[in-house]
Amino acid sequence: MDTKLKADIAESAVITELLKRGFRVLKPVGDRLPYDLAVDLGNKLVRIQVKSAWFCSKTNSYVVDVRRTKTNRRQMLRSRYSKNDFDYAILYIDSLRVFYVMPITVFSSYGSSVSLIEANKRQRRPKSIKYRERWDLLSK
Repeated sequence: MDTKLKADIAESAVITELLKRGFRVLKPVGDRLPYDLAVDLGNKLVRIQVKSAWFCSKTNSYVVDVRRTKTNRRQMLRSRYSKNDFDYAILYIDSLRVFYVMPITVFSSYGSSVSLIEANKRQRRPKSIKYRERWDLLSK
């Protein structure tokens, strides 16, 4: 499965989950904006960037790249998001059907990737666990 298809699946899953939770979802035309979706809260729009996680067997965790990726014919270009690009990132683990709803300030504080640890381990839980299934943050 290529990355574009994974992104489409993640976006569809996030849209479906938002609709099930009663949110009004807007989908921009094209892919020129720094966000993938918006939620209409009546008095404001909340901009959302959707990211699909992949499993890293080396660390036994799911990983999401926190940078934007653009490709042309010869190379892949990565750059950091600005805090004005969107309001929330929703990270999706397809195999588990799990969502992380993370404010841009938290999402952009990571170096190059976010580790999402879903296995029960004896080590301390990562800070990302606070954002697991936190749909309530979108309405605040």
